[in-house]
Amino acid sequence: RALAALRNHWKKTALGVCLLSWGGSWLYGKHCDNLLRRAACQEAQAFGNQLIPSSMPLKKATVFLNPAACKGKARNLFEKNAAPILHLSGLDVTVVKTDYEGQAKKLLELMENTDLIIIAGGDGTVQEVITGLLRRADEAAFSKIPIGFIPLGKTCTLSHTLYPESMNQVQHITNATLAILKGETVPLDVLQIKGEKEQPVFALTGLRWGSYRDAGVKVSKYWYLGPLKTKAAHFFSTFKEWPQKREAALVYLGPTERPPEEPEEKPSRPPLYVRLYRRLCLYWSSPPKEIPQEVAPEDWEELKLSTIELSIATQNRQLDLTRTEDFMDICIEADTVSKGQFVSRGSQKMCDPHTCPEGSQCIQASRCILQLPEGTEGSFGIDNEEYEAMPVEVKLLPRKLRFFCDPRMREQMLRAAVQ
Repeated sequence: RALAALRNHWKKTALGVCLLSWGGSWLYGKHCDNLLRRAACQEAQAFGNQLIPSSMPLKKATVFLNPAACKGKARNLFEKNAAPILHLSGLDVTVVKTDYEGQAKKLLELMENTDLIIIAGGDGTVQEVITGLLRRADEAAFSKIPIGFIPLGKTCTLSHTLYPESMNQVQHITNATLAILKGETVPLDVLQIKGEKEQPVFALTGLRWGSYRDAGVKVSKYWYLGPLKTKAAHFFSTFKEWPQKREAALVYLGPTERPPEEPEEKPSRPPLYVRLYRRLCLYWSSPPKEIPQEVAPEDWEELKLSTIELSIATQNRQLDLTRTEDFMDICIEADTVSKGQFVSRGSQKMCDPHTCPEGSQCIQASRCILQLPEGTEGSFGIDNEEYEAMPVEVKLLPRKLRFFCDPRMREQMLRAAVQ
């Protein structure tokens, strides 16, 4: 009878099987996520159980959490996956939640001394925190504080450099949080972007200006087209004036030689008698006065450009810990692009915005000045945040900040450099 009933009501049976399968898969996924959280908490507890001298204070960690990231899910993701790990690790954790855009910059100006800075959010939160940090009067000291990044936003470009790829969001967040406890860091370059009147803005990824960026911003408006929304946004943008050129003048300096890395621990101070002896030797030797050498003028180069898109990017996406020169990559894309190429290339740029296609002019520079014609409209994309287009000076600050990374990624970088 049961089989007959199922056969007679085959539509309801098929629907029931689908619902049961989906429900079982959902429950299994939740169970796997809980196992990942438990394993991460056990690993964190091993750090928290380590004995420290009674005279040594607990390490202070200041977390800047953007609850609005990931369409408002960031707070729940942080409290479920990252917060238990941080509290079990023995850190003295202070969580600062931002209520509006730009608040992190202001809060950084008032921040007291801390041992760790942790950014929980996406690219926008990272950009706000480092900008606030590097605008401080005492930024030279505060920029030495190691920074952790917990990827909770819609776009988390930096996580590709710091952590292994993972399709599971819970695993990705717990791996990032555990990397902070393990203590391995890598130095990252920073771009200082300064307009004529505005305070400088700082970026870890780069600056984009052009048609691909403008079309990419509008992709979310075509959400109802599903997987075709990216192509649709680029296709409809070709209905405007074509070709969509950007004209400007670029003045730049070439790469600079990388100085040797400073040792983390300062050498101990020699005894008093050694210091007195050295001073006396210096006084008695009385060397002749050195003739000041003339400083060679900086070799600026100028370039007039017409491009469909200009991008200025750091080396942080493909980090090389052993390179001997410091520079940023400037990509000037050809303005002779067909509409079909524009649509297909636009989809690629959504995955890797700073990719430099064939036929583009590539320049390595340590500093550049972008001069725009009067009346230029449009916007820059700075670390995926929108800023009004204006003449700017972009300066590379090599190895300015140290970010915590997964030890496996650091080993992979060193291995790639040796090969």
